[in-house]
Amino acid sequence: MNIQPRSFDHPDAVKLNDQVQLEYAQRYGDEGDVTPLAPSMFRPPRGLYLLAYDESGAPVATGGWRAQDQNEEGYLDGDAELKRMFVIPEGRGRGLARRILAALEADARAAGRTRMVLETGDQQPEAIALYTSSGYTPCEKFGYYRTYESSRCFAKPLQES
Repeated sequence: MNIQPRSFDHPDAVKLNDQVQLEYAQRYGDEGDVTPLAPSMFRPPRGLYLLAYDESGAPVATGGWRAQDQNEEGYLDGDAELKRMFVIPEGRGRGLARRILAALEADARAAGRTRMVLETGDQQPEAIALYTSSGYTPCEKFGYYRTYESSRCFAKPLQES
């Protein structure tokens, strides 16, 4: 597997983003995740977007983080927000999400962020299992979906122990 930094608007990122949006719509019965996102939010040093490619060069997984600081949506100073973690169905079960998550955590830590936060939904038990087994714990709700009953928010300190 080859993991590469890419722009959020790279054609391969757009392709996988379209796929994850379809999956969200299937799971939640709506239009998908409408959190406002822009490519500039994932530019270093205040973010990073990664794509994983298989042996044939096809994109199979994505994930990114963007810097957040204290605001009215419930973020705290030093937050790095995880966004668009996704592995295509054919690529699941190979540890790709864990590899991307570890790379994103390391990059956010190196950028001086102190906490990784994420929002997922109650219809994504696989995501919740990944995050809780990776050291994330439930936290105060934040972000675009903070008022939704189905929203689940998690956080993990990024400081070295």
